[in-house]
Amino acid sequence: MMMSTEQSRIPYLNHKIILASKSPRRIALLKQLGITFEVAAYEVDESFPANLHAAAAVRFIAEKKARAFTGTIEADQLLVAADTVVVHDGCIMGKPTSEAHASKLLERLSGTAHEVITAVAIRQPNDAIYLFHEITEVQFRELTAEEIAYYLRHYQPYDKAGSYGIQEWIGLAAVERINGPYTNVVGLPTAALCVALQQLTTR
Repeated sequence: MMMSTEQSRIPYLNHKIILASKSPRRIALLKQLGITFEVAAYEVDESFPANLHAAAAVRFIAEKKARAFTGTIEADQLLVAADTVVVHDGCIMGKPTSEAHASKLLERLSGTAHEVITAVAIRQPNDAIYLFHEITEVQFRELTAEEIAYYLRHYQPYDKAGSYGIQEWIGLAAVERINGPYTNVVGLPTAALCVALQQLTTR
């Protein structure tokens, strides 16, 4: 398990955060929030029961990530785990397995609306889990084959659900509108997270 510490601090939050994710996007968002946190990076099986609908599936995986942490959560700490999925026509679109697969995913998203669901599991020192999720609808314009090839060649989004990152070129060039939190699409619903952290640390 790899751990590193960021030394920023948000005024109302006395607890330190363990971020159970090595995602550069989630790390960057917590830094921007000014939260003191450590990064705990470890591998987790992201499979889920086939009978779960999308929101239940992403909540299941987020809780699994939180439960997989084997270190000690001290009295002044909270562990934050998260998972993000892209849902198109009721089907979960995972991370691409190849360039050809990534191209197919983006072709499916082109000219249509889809949902991005991020679930957050906050594990407390008593091992209780506070679980929530947010949903954002994203509308893509029609993309040409050349645009898809350009994006894949220059950004290689193979570690991203649905094969795209809204904070990259494709977010500027292809996203016509969103309905819901922008940071939720990036990978962490920051406003809802701040509310949850305040509730858990001021009881």
